Amino acid sequence: MRVVRQSKFRHVFGQAVKNDQCYDDIRVSRVTWDSSFCAVNPKFVAIIIEASGGGAFLVLPLHKTGRIDKSYPTVCGHTGPVLDIDWCPHNDQVIASGSEDCTVMVWQIPENGLTSSLSEPVVVLEGHSKRVGIVTWHPTARNVLLSAGCDNLIIIWNVGTGEALINLEDVHPDVIYSVCWNRNGSLICTACKDKKVRVIDPRKEEVIAEKDKAHEGARPMRAIFLADGNIFTTGFSRMSERQLALWNPQNIEEPISVHEMDTSNGVLLPFYDPDTNIVYLCGKGDSSIRYFEITDEAPYVHYLNTFSTKEPQRGMGYMAKRGLDVNKCEIARFYKLHERKCEPIIMTVPRKSDLFQDDLYPDTAGPDCALEAEEWFEGKNGDPILISLKHGYVPGKNRDLKVVKKNILENKPAKKTEHTAPAHKQVSSTPEAKLDEILKEVKSLRDLIGSQEKRIAKLEEQMSKIAI
Repeated sequence: MRVVRQSKFRHVFGQAVKNDQCYDDIRVSRVTWDSSFCAVNPKFVAIIIEASGGGAFLVLPLHKTGRIDKSYPTVCGHTGPVLDIDWCPHNDQVIASGSEDCTVMVWQIPENGLTSSLSEPVVVLEGHSKRVGIVTWHPTARNVLLSAGCDNLIIIWNVGTGEALINLEDVHPDVIYSVCWNRNGSLICTACKDKKVRVIDPRKEEVIAEKDKAHEGARPMRAIFLADGNIFTTGFSRMSERQLALWNPQNIEEPISVHEMDTSNGVLLPFYDPDTNIVYLCGKGDSSIRYFEITDEAPYVHYLNTFSTKEPQRGMGYMAKRGLDVNKCEIARFYKLHERKCEPIIMTVPRKSDLFQDDLYPDTAGPDCALEAEEWFEGKNGDPILISLKHGYVPGKNRDLKVVKKNILENKPAKKTEHTAPAHKQVSSTPEAKLDEILKEVKSLRDLIGSQEKRIAKLEEQMSKIAI
């Protein structure tokens, strides 16, 4: 019998980056809400911050490390504190935010980051009567966004038309702690204050499975779907010990596995990597990240290691697999929020070879969507479209998010609205077409320079008045 379980992730180790690669002087939000306060993608890191007179979050290009100036532009359209943010998995410049002002807003970030504060969202989604604490994009269908509020309501939106197409209102009798899509986005699982974990088919609006008292403690739970369809939960025992458990939705009465951890009172935020089957647990207020590998052999959830630091974490961002450096055998990257800064933490599998390690990097979910929103609402499902990371991830051009509001006065059957601009058309090979494109670009640059010159002149005039 083997004494030590074989696993290529046994020696995964974490390392915080040097100080000059952190994002400094950020006033991280102090709002009492158990979300991660940070969202990351291969281009930007977004952090919810303290803001007077409303709610705001920062969006920083990943390379903009060091001290962040107090006057750095923010995304500041909400009238109440922002509670949750989520990057669109199919467009690295689109981010959704939920707020205490009961609205969900979807924003388009310019390609090179913000140059001035952004207060006009692409679309405002209004339908909740209390604060919106959870926003999460559909993993495989374009422009489908789920939001959950303290009115115990889950709404699924077609962002392309600005419509709420599914309302799950009588399912949860109390506050919803977490919502998670499964791998192809056909089901969601929720954790609720009534201590139940539910598996819901959102299009049929029916509960497929539910488990009462998944964790018996009164403090918040979290539930996430794993790649094989099982559910991983974190919560508290009756003795206020932190627990994690694994469930099979087909037979949810008995857990596959339960682990007691410790008696700290911070909520455990789970981050899951479907490619390696590793779950990372970050407790709010903890100063450590624990990670576990999930396999088919007992005890199913295997403790790997703990990454510890001195400072407690206020929140945590988790980078998508396509944003990692495969040459350094990096299998996860976290963005840890302190009180006044954001610190990247890199998880690495030590390997001697410099070659691409295909056992660490199976094909992963890419940025292309498998379905349009209408197809998903009509009942189709699509698995994530996978990409290879062998030569590193090269981001493509992102489409602009276009919202086409439907005319309510027209009673004609609604046409299928094209809600995203066509992808940047391939430049035709004829020289005339190329010349046209170049001329258009020159004209837009001239316009931009003209508007900037006017702005500079106006500012100079104002400065001269102040000097006088």
